Amino acid sequence: MTERAKTQDETRARIIAATMQLHDEKGVTATSFVDVAKRAGIGAATVYRHFPNMGSLVTACGTHVWEEMAPPTPDQAEELFSGLDRREDRLKRLVDEVYDFYARGSLRLGKAYADREHFPELDQFLLAVETGIQALVRKAVTPAVTSQTTLELVYALTDFAVWTSMQRVSGDEAARRHHLARLIGCALTEPPHP
Repeated sequence: MTERAKTQDETRARIIAATMQLHDEKGVTATSFVDVAKRAGIGAATVYRHFPNMGSLVTACGTHVWEEMAPPTPDQAEELFSGLDRREDRLKRLVDEVYDFYARGSLRLGKAYADREHFPELDQFLLAVETGIQALVRKAVTPAVTSQTTLELVYALTDFAVWTSMQRVSGDEAARRHHLARLIGCALTEPPHP
């Protein structure tokens, strides 16, 4: 029985590895069970035995991706900003944390955002990512934020799509990070629009 369980675990790991490779290459929506089976060197029926639908396979891959990308989580926010009293230092830390995470996960985040509407499992994954980033934002800008609109503006400035766009801004990475921290600072000092 132990040998059988070991073989099943190995097959499951091969399926997940093959799926993650295919997702990286062509996205989640474009990946089929037949593609996964071919890449893993097994029959499609074997893939279905381990994962009855693509959603269950996406969830299994998501667990591995989460560990690899190490997105920020709400429980990290307090420690990340501990001892940083100046707003500039807090904003720099916020931008650094968000930028480092997006750099680690850019390929897979891009694919996940592109296919988000097709898989509830991707939406849940990305909601967890966004919740972590928003927790960092709230901790970084407290107590400066006095309106929900300002908070939403800072959320928008720390969004993956903004990071992607910022990669096209000329200059080096340090300059882009500096500019984004300044933009967030401006958002915090602007009086609320009537």
